[in-house]
Amino acid sequence: MRQKFIENGYEAVDYEEKADIYVINTCTVTNMSDRKSRQIIRRVKDNNESAILVVTGCYAQVAKDELDKIEDIDIVLGNSEKKDIVKYIEDFTKKNKKEDIVADIMKEKCAIEFEVAAYTEKTRAVIKVQDGCDRFCSYCIIPYARGRVRSRSIKDVVDEITEISKQGIKEVVITGIHIASYGKDFKEDIGLIDLLKEINKIEGIKRIRLGSIEPTIIDEKFIKELVSLEKICDHFHLSLQSGCDETLKRMNRRYTTKEFENATNLIKENYPNVALTTDIIVGFPGESKKEFLDTYQYLDKIDFYKMHIFKYSPRKGTKAAVMENQIDGNLKELRSNKLIELSNQKELEHNKKYIKKEVFVLLEEREGEFIKGHTTNYINVYVKTNKEGIENEIVNVKINDIYKDGLTGEIENV
Repeated sequence: MRQKFIENGYEAVDYEEKADIYVINTCTVTNMSDRKSRQIIRRVKDNNESAILVVTGCYAQVAKDELDKIEDIDIVLGNSEKKDIVKYIEDFTKKNKKEDIVADIMKEKCAIEFEVAAYTEKTRAVIKVQDGCDRFCSYCIIPYARGRVRSRSIKDVVDEITEISKQGIKEVVITGIHIASYGKDFKEDIGLIDLLKEINKIEGIKRIRLGSIEPTIIDEKFIKELVSLEKICDHFHLSLQSGCDETLKRMNRRYTTKEFENATNLIKENYPNVALTTDIIVGFPGESKKEFLDTYQYLDKIDFYKMHIFKYSPRKGTKAAVMENQIDGNLKELRSNKLIELSNQKELEHNKKYIKKEVFVLLEEREGEFIKGHTTNYINVYVKTNKEGIENEIVNVKINDIYKDGLTGEIENV
């Protein structure tokens, strides 16, 4: 959306500066995110009463009626309408009449074909290859906000990344709402691995990093083909949510802990330095002490590099929100803290293995006297150097010690 404005002669300014147009791109994953969106909406016009206020994103998609009641909002746009945001704003300036344009996302059949970015500000590009989700987990509102699975064509994705590579970008992150479902909406027998094979051929791209994937896609055939693609990074984020089969059933996750473990073992066998990360929800309705302990022990056994821990938050409109045995907030906090402590311990143990070793790091941005970057398996590395112009270079680094949220080291052979 920012790009669309700039292409049409607008200037993007910092949020704290006075602006003529404010766009709030909302989230609706939890009730808390809805509340935060409403708070921001109410604050925006304090900066400029005459500004045009546009609210879009997932909260706008599922709660148009709620937003219609907030007088400060001028335009409400659904997720399908984002691509035409400048047109809707210019229409509004002619009519000066409040509008809400929110199509039924469940009727969307085609993914938006993205235009190639005219600029980039980072050393890696995030490429969205599909939208929507057909899984309907019991805690999740996203299918109702994003609609059914819609995949971009391989040609469209390859064209975008090819143009991005010409700007000197060396790493791309392949992401979407549920990338394991990529291609399931095509008539042809095309899946995620077919897309990755084509991306792997693009000259100039050195690293391909996968966003969150479901374990159900990981089998021997998929891994055999994946490991043959030399640009794939050895960092995989497998969304788990719970290490207890009973909890997974209530969540409507479509795998067992055994199936998940089999997937992680396949990855570890083929990527010896792999970093596995995951998401975990604690305090899901009905989570007993035993179920939590099962999860704790399972996470310890799988040996993740890092775990993102979320306290369950009821989301209106989902099955889980009306389930019995909702967990007390204090108990959620205690369980969350225990898993965060385990995650920190695992991360430290993994990082210590790299002291005195050499790793390849894509240098990304300066932080004081350091340049920060990442290894292929997504470990933060801080390099102390005065050398200029080496951002976006992949360099060999000798690791010296633990530092902040990662490691520190020196560039070899520079």
